Amino acid sequence: MFSGIVAACGRIERIDPLQDGVRLTVNVADLDLSDVQLGDSIANSGVCLTVIAVDAPRVQFDVSRETLNCTAGLDETGNEVNLEKALRLADRLGGHLVTGHVDGVGEVVRFIPVGESHDLVIRAPAALAGYIARKGSITVNGVSLTVNRVEGTEFSINLIPHTVAVTNLKHLEAGSRVNLEIDLIARYCERLLAWREESAQ
Repeated sequence: MFSGIVAACGRIERIDPLQDGVRLTVNVADLDLSDVQLGDSIANSGVCLTVIAVDAPRVQFDVSRETLNCTAGLDETGNEVNLEKALRLADRLGGHLVTGHVDGVGEVVRFIPVGESHDLVIRAPAALAGYIARKGSITVNGVSLTVNRVEGTEFSINLIPHTVAVTNLKHLEAGSRVNLEIDLIARYCERLLAWREESAQ
């Protein structure tokens, strides 16, 4: 489990093919690795990956073909990734509850400066649009953000300068693909309502 508060940015240095997926080598120079062990989870741009090797400042992860097909940003060397280690029970929850399980890939419609901040507009897959609510939470490339406006499948977010400066969102432009994770509470509410309806029938 994560909070969507990015701890550092890393860069994909190497991608080695496996029988069913790839092995990523990520330079995580700005991430504290003192408490990271084999088998730990680290979110890479919102994708929960398992640590299989540590050779500071590099960490390796195996990524399945299924994960690559359902996410964005893990398939090219040089790509910058947002990094967050898994939460401990005593950690502060500065963002919102994030699982690291990407629900879909959105497309950036607009990313422009507005005063000191940036206006980010994203088009979500139609299947996810119903879970996105004004003033609700959403995770974009592993970053916990608040939705300002929703119109159809498009939603907008106001990014403060700090968020732009310390995450890979600074590289976005129209047409960029981003990993989206809907709010965990919305997902369970939808399932509960659907189950009640199924049971009533």
